[in-house]
Amino acid sequence: MNLRIPQFLYPLYEAQLARSLQGRPSPKHIAIMADGNRRWARENGFTDVSHGHRVGAKKIAEMCGWCDELGIETVTIYLLSTENLKRSEEELSLLCTIIGDVAEELAKDEAGFRLRTVGHLDLLPESLHERLRANEELTADHDGVRVNVAVGYGGRQEIVDAVKNFVAELADEGVQAQDMADRITAEKLGDHLYTSGQPDPDLVIRTSGEQRLSGFLLWQSAYSEIWFTDTYWPAFRRVDFLRALRSYGERNRRFGL
Repeated sequence: MNLRIPQFLYPLYEAQLARSLQGRPSPKHIAIMADGNRRWARENGFTDVSHGHRVGAKKIAEMCGWCDELGIETVTIYLLSTENLKRSEEELSLLCTIIGDVAEELAKDEAGFRLRTVGHLDLLPESLHERLRANEELTADHDGVRVNVAVGYGGRQEIVDAVKNFVAELADEGVQAQDMADRITAEKLGDHLYTSGQPDPDLVIRTSGEQRLSGFLLWQSAYSEIWFTDTYWPAFRRVDFLRALRSYGERNRRFGL
């Protein structure tokens, strides 16, 4: 049975959760599936579901701030999948504007976040592509939390792109087709993923009650711990985040063994 904690007790509960993390394993890379914006808007009486996207967007910088406070080095946030690109022109235009605004807000944050866009960027509207690249370049010299913004992202597409890029590289090196198979290894292929040079996520968090990865970081999350919550992303609180970290700290990671 889930007990509802009175609102006035949340600061005490949050402090207790934070203390419980001391001495426990902590993730270095957290991946977030920020899901449930539209459902949050509908259930809170908003006829315009775009309000959910806007509130959810404000939560992203807040979330990155929590990671900065707790010493988490890398955050990957799933904002727009390749499937989302099939939404109505009006909603997609709104999402692109909001995502561009999120990137600019993160780039200007005093925490010194380092932005990196991960996804099949050629699928994005040129205006969004330019905004993301500009803010990525703007933060290249920052030394804060590394924030991967997953936009136009699909896990299968990422693997396909990695194989294509790797094969093209081998061809440029003069490797013959019959010899390419021997050169392709998991480690080498990983070097051609969108997140090349970064550690795989230790913890994947998905909000909104859905319990699936939906193509998110299929390769990288092979041994990640996964934590699901019914809370919609716009309503996700620091106390929810601490609960996820507590769950992670209580697990015995076995990496497939």
